[in-house]
Amino acid sequence: MKKQKRSDPQNDTTNPFEVLTEELMFVILDFLETAAPLDKKSFSLTCKWFYSLEAKHRRLLRPLRAEHLPALAARYPSVTELDLSLCPRVGDDALALVAGAYAATLRRLDLSQSRRFTGSGLMSLGARCEYLVELDLSNATELRDAGVAAVARARNLRRLWLARCKNVTDMGIGCIAVGCRKLRVICLKWCVGIGDLGVDLVAIKCKELTTLDLSYLPITEKCLPSIFKLQHLEDLVLEGCFGIDDDSLDVDLLKQGCKTLKKLDISGCQNISHVGLSKLTSISGGLEKLISADGSPVTLSLADGLNKLSMLQSIVLDGCPVTSEGLRAIGNLCISLRELSLSKCLGVTDEALSFLVSKHKDLRKLDITCCRKITDVSIASISNSCAGLTSLKMESCTLVPSEAFVLIGEKCHYIEELDLTDNEIDDEGLMSISSCSRLSSLKIGICLNITDRGLTYVGMHCSKLKELDLYRSTGVDDLGISAIARGCPGLEMINTSYCTSITDRALITLSKCSNLKTLEIRGCLLVTSIGLAAIAMNCRQLSRLDIKKCYNIDDSGMIALAHFSQNLRQVFSLCLTFLGNIKDLRNLY
Repeated sequence: MKKQKRSDPQNDTTNPFEVLTEELMFVILDFLETAAPLDKKSFSLTCKWFYSLEAKHRRLLRPLRAEHLPALAARYPSVTELDLSLCPRVGDDALALVAGAYAATLRRLDLSQSRRFTGSGLMSLGARCEYLVELDLSNATELRDAGVAAVARARNLRRLWLARCKNVTDMGIGCIAVGCRKLRVICLKWCVGIGDLGVDLVAIKCKELTTLDLSYLPITEKCLPSIFKLQHLEDLVLEGCFGIDDDSLDVDLLKQGCKTLKKLDISGCQNISHVGLSKLTSISGGLEKLISADGSPVTLSLADGLNKLSMLQSIVLDGCPVTSEGLRAIGNLCISLRELSLSKCLGVTDEALSFLVSKHKDLRKLDITCCRKITDVSIASISNSCAGLTSLKMESCTLVPSEAFVLIGEKCHYIEELDLTDNEIDDEGLMSISSCSRLSSLKIGICLNITDRGLTYVGMHCSKLKELDLYRSTGVDDLGISAIARGCPGLEMINTSYCTSITDRALITLSKCSNLKTLEIRGCLLVTSIGLAAIAMNCRQLSRLDIKKCYNIDDSGMIALAHFSQNLRQVFSLCLTFLGNIKDLRNLY
């Protein structure tokens, strides 16, 4: 326990905080970090002691430019997590500085958008940061084997991402396998230079692996025996591995291991049919989630192959052709599904879907996006059978009539996420859905039958709403937006693009939502600089803004943004006036 600061009893202006230990002050800072992160800056500016305390307390840094690193390293000595993903120009000198400043503390480093470093910089990290356990080198497209070999010196590494490191070969990943034997998570997605030999080495040497992502690697059945011998593997991603087919999945070979597998992704593996899937599931009876998007047709045979999976809770079949027999067979599985995704699946009918949901009444998440054959019959079955739904996505289910949406509000009171984009929902439907008081995300873009009256109901009853998408819902104007702003103070994202009746009045009321981070008002021709200035002055957390085709916004609005919106990261605009004053800006379109 650190010594308490003593106050002078004769000094009437004693700071009451000075009698607290640093540990207690850190507890206060922990609370500010989760409840009011912007207040930490105000805290640090109060006095020199608070300034020093905040510097000692900070564990995470996310700088926007590499040139700030020397000053940041001097100010914050206790950083354990360093996110440099917003700094595209991190060179070897910067990594050497990081290795020197945080040799004893650094545990996590994100370089996923940086491309200027080489093996020399990584050598500094590997040699000096002995406590480094997590490293993200994704998108380092120029990184070669020598650079990756330098990472192998980080002996305590547990999690490593190398996605899209296309110049890394079996030799480089072999060095990682030999040097980093404590690895538990490794992502090799799109590392097209790595084949069977490299993957085989990783599986043989890194016996503690729990997550292995081999998406789009040119691998074949040769590396599978080593993979399926891993005794702790829980998450295996084989998405887009076209070299694996039914014949390569030898049952006798697969029986050796992978009893711990909980999640399997074979999306896009066109050469794995229901026969291959049956072989895979035979060795992983504890599988909880199966992802087979854009894969083989969902037939009776495929569904029968899932019968062995007594622990299965989630199935993702996005983009797969389905048959009624296949869906009915999934309904008859002796399990209780919690999540089901049939997004863009051709062949989903009312009869089959109704039967399926009647058998899986514990469903919490259902995605039937673009299932264009379903009608109100399916919605009635979903509402009556799955009252515990927390997420329902049904974009572009255009045969569902407006009356059906009332059932969702009447039956599914636990809904938190609802996507009704491009549907026939009207104000009566919104009035009913407004009874879902837990709603946090509502997408009703291209819903031409809704007006301010429906939005007013949502604003009155859905106080937890954080995300609202009204893209091209042209029946909405200022009154509806004002109701949302008044009733949903925690709103973080709103899209009113091409809602052509929106004016400055709507933006002025939205400016009271101090947590607003994303605002999209593209094509709102009546909005002027007055409304934009109100947003800039009051929504200081704004990080993403789309004001393209807002022709009445002039320089005065952009100047307000430049002055007040220092957290902006991405702007969609045709105006360049304000760029010089926004230091944190990452993208302009």
